[in-house]
Amino acid sequence: KEKKLSRWLSRLSICLRSRHYSSGPLGARDDIRGARAFFTTPIFYVNAAPHIGHLYSALALCRHRRLRVPSAAATRFSTGTDEHGLKIQQAAAAAGLAPTELCDRVSAQFRQLFREAGISSTDFIRTTETRHRIAVQHFWGLLKARGLLYKGLYEGWYCASEECFLPEAKVTRQSDSSGDSCHVSLESGHPVSWTKEENYIFRLSQFREPLQRWLRGDPQTIYVWLDALVNYLTVIGYPNAEFKSWWPTTSHIIGKDILKFHAIYWPALLLGAGMSPPHRIYVHSHWTVCGQKMSKSLGNVVDPRTCLDRYTVDGFRYFLLRQGVPNWDCDYYDEKVVKLLDSELADALGGLLNRCTAKRINPSGTYPVFCTTCFPSEPGLVGPSVRAQAEDYALVNAVATLPRQVADHYDNFQIYKALEAVSSCVRQTNGFVQRHAPWRLNWESPVDAPWLGTVLHVALECLRVFGTLLQPVTPSLADKLLSRLGVSATERGLGELCFLPRFYGHPCPFEGRRLGPETGLLFPRLDQSRAWLVKAHRT
Repeated sequence: KEKKLSRWLSRLSICLRSRHYSSGPLGARDDIRGARAFFTTPIFYVNAAPHIGHLYSALALCRHRRLRVPSAAATRFSTGTDEHGLKIQQAAAAAGLAPTELCDRVSAQFRQLFREAGISSTDFIRTTETRHRIAVQHFWGLLKARGLLYKGLYEGWYCASEECFLPEAKVTRQSDSSGDSCHVSLESGHPVSWTKEENYIFRLSQFREPLQRWLRGDPQTIYVWLDALVNYLTVIGYPNAEFKSWWPTTSHIIGKDILKFHAIYWPALLLGAGMSPPHRIYVHSHWTVCGQKMSKSLGNVVDPRTCLDRYTVDGFRYFLLRQGVPNWDCDYYDEKVVKLLDSELADALGGLLNRCTAKRINPSGTYPVFCTTCFPSEPGLVGPSVRAQAEDYALVNAVATLPRQVADHYDNFQIYKALEAVSSCVRQTNGFVQRHAPWRLNWESPVDAPWLGTVLHVALECLRVFGTLLQPVTPSLADKLLSRLGVSATERGLGELCFLPRFYGHPCPFEGRRLGPETGLLFPRLDQSRAWLVKAHRT
């Protein structure tokens, strides 16, 4: 059975849908306009304190939800903690605590981490709650009443750490610290033991054909047993009828280690209970530290709360979402964080803002007027007043299409590509400013002044787009940037984002408006000496 499942998984195609969008204001997504949407992270195991992988899962889904779903749509976002299992009992004993005390303590740590990171969920579920016990018992009873559960003996290699049986192909022999030979999981390195026990067994084979049809028919990118999986139903009111208004308009986000449970077992259990599988399952990779798996035994587990303090909440969120690539493991070390944040937030974005709002270049402290004769909408025009170059038109086109690119990447759960696209446009804008050097132009010159105002206008318009698109990722930084530009709270919506309207022959509401009174650095550079914990390995 395990080998069959492995073959099914190997055939599971990872196919992300992409759509082409025309130009214009970024509005609600066509596939979800007016619809309810339900988003879930996995529930996190409370045998140890949260690490950056947990934060990444919750953060990625929170950002995805905020950008993908219009604010008017009815949405729910669920996260929580899994509080059943042998590992929790063992961890509690090692800490000299009762299991319930450990669960309360670690679950509170997850809540605090998410609160400090600016992650707001509509539901936080604990599997020790009464509402969850009721939901699990009802779901179990439904499967049993349908004849889908039976008692039987099962034996095989059991991994206590992963709480599942492993096929022979996933087990290998290696020497432990004392030199003795032992069997371990090929993927995780955790010890396994041959176990034989009587269990209730779910008739999974009965759903082979429906599962294959589901996988073929909706091939999305797509742990851990029944009790934990039912949490997704508990938070929307199951078994009461209200849950039907939320299911199955659901998107799960999971780590790659629990794919089998969500892409095989969970849909089969749902089909067995007469319910539809979820709409989408997003899978992300793991975080390593200097190329090694995070492990308490190696002493390299990164505390996310420490990182939030050291790099700021916005800075660390930007790093995780910018570097978190779903297709392969992402590597962490402190020097890498410093280099990225200094380069992209402090220097490129912050430097651009400071240049364009500096009193020496923009003495009036206003949003300058765009001159259409200096920068005509049609490329290639010649004339004594035309100053725009081919690279400038490339910049305008890149920033004009940026909101659509960002929306597409978020829709496909490729957050890193969205931020990569923003970063690329920031670099282009810096190149535009550097190319035309407004600090060398004179406001008193009738020849220079129109072009100087146009250069600053274009740069400020680019900054307005960047700030608007960064709101779901770095809300405080984006607020500071947009306030500096004089953009009011009612002018920051994605649906109304329209770039450089004067270029397209429309009035610009920002022309002549005073910039905000805020001054100072948008994001201060991080001192290189602050790479406290982890250094990159160098050869």
